[in-house]
Amino acid sequence: MKPATVKTLVVVVALNIPMAAMATNGYFSHGIGMKSMGMGGVGIAMAQDSLASATNPAAATLVGNRIDFGLNLFVPSRESTISGNAFPGVDGTYDGNETSMFLIPEIGYNLGLGNDMAFAITVVGRGGMNSDYDKSIGLFGSSKPGIDLAQLYISPTFAMKLNQDHSVGITLNAIYQRFKADGLENFANAPPAGPSVDPTNVTGNGYSRSTGFNIGLGWVGKVSPTVTVGAMYTSKADMSEFDEYAGLFAEQGDFDIPATLGLGIVVDVNPDVMVAFDVVKIYYSDVSAVNNPLSNLGAGGLGTDGGAGFGWEDMTVYKLGMSWNYQSDWVLRIGWNHGKQPIPSSETLFNILAPGVVEDHLTFGTTWTLTNNAELTLMYMHGLENEIKGSGSIFPGMPPGMGGGEADIKMSQNAFGIAYGWDL
Repeated sequence: MKPATVKTLVVVVALNIPMAAMATNGYFSHGIGMKSMGMGGVGIAMAQDSLASATNPAAATLVGNRIDFGLNLFVPSRESTISGNAFPGVDGTYDGNETSMFLIPEIGYNLGLGNDMAFAITVVGRGGMNSDYDKSIGLFGSSKPGIDLAQLYISPTFAMKLNQDHSVGITLNAIYQRFKADGLENFANAPPAGPSVDPTNVTGNGYSRSTGFNIGLGWVGKVSPTVTVGAMYTSKADMSEFDEYAGLFAEQGDFDIPATLGLGIVVDVNPDVMVAFDVVKIYYSDVSAVNNPLSNLGAGGLGTDGGAGFGWEDMTVYKLGMSWNYQSDWVLRIGWNHGKQPIPSSETLFNILAPGVVEDHLTFGTTWTLTNNAELTLMYMHGLENEIKGSGSIFPGMPPGMGGGEADIKMSQNAFGIAYGWDL
């Protein structure tokens, strides 16, 4: 297949790609590319396929000419419990799994340009969160509550080798996100009766769309015959506002995407065994709609510059993975991904809508090289169940009817991935 044909194919598929939601490391995927995801999400100091540049732009110089297509079936389990509330009929357990499965696609294309330079383009669903409850929650409104946020990245990359052992790269991420919210009627009443300054743009308006850009930078270097290290940074994305939810999110519907910073190391234990470790910091505190506490309702209401949000804190994620060339045509992978979830116990009420509380993920993967030299990769991820119990999370009086008590949120996850790729 000619390079121009491949690039056209990637663009066409990108424009028609379906959107889906996830929530693993906060609301970001635990990794990018099925090979990386089978190793706990590691990828800052290594390149296993043409999606490697989505993690570290410099990795494009390590891949050669290649294309990969993948599909991830993500199956989260979300549950919330309210207790001790004075509002009649509110106490109880709520199932947030009316929509229970999500398909998340990925596409990667990598091309060597000669003179130690490379170009890559990836199309990946990299983040999101979803809840879809089976019945109304009286504190929120009269209809079934839930949200759906999905983020799609289209990421062209340029990379070059500085010398035989070191490479740098830069990525321009063109980002598209969509969002909808339902069942939040109690938050849509204008002050002083309720908390929103734009009550017609809080809930039930269907999907709202937002676009923006950010920059990714990366370096990877071989520091000894058996050790490779890498670093990456992705800037904060200044996204356009969700106009249909200007009365829900702080700063009139602004929902930017936080910056991330990461370091990685890969050790070749022997010719067949490789161990990798990444540390990634996610700066959720830089995004008002995500970081502002719910208590900000009393400081002007939803939708204002200082309006209430989800109360998320910054998150540090640790990723550990190992791959083993079991046979000439089989590679086996295993991994662990851990990060303290970003939701304080005082912020569990609003996070009934976004219970991204999983902290530990166990992953497994394998790649089979077929007789035509193409590769078939499988991945499984299990996010261990975690529950956050509220502490002072439901305060009386705002919005009207909140009579104290606690909101507890719980989540576990499973994901099954498949990818097909080949060298061009």
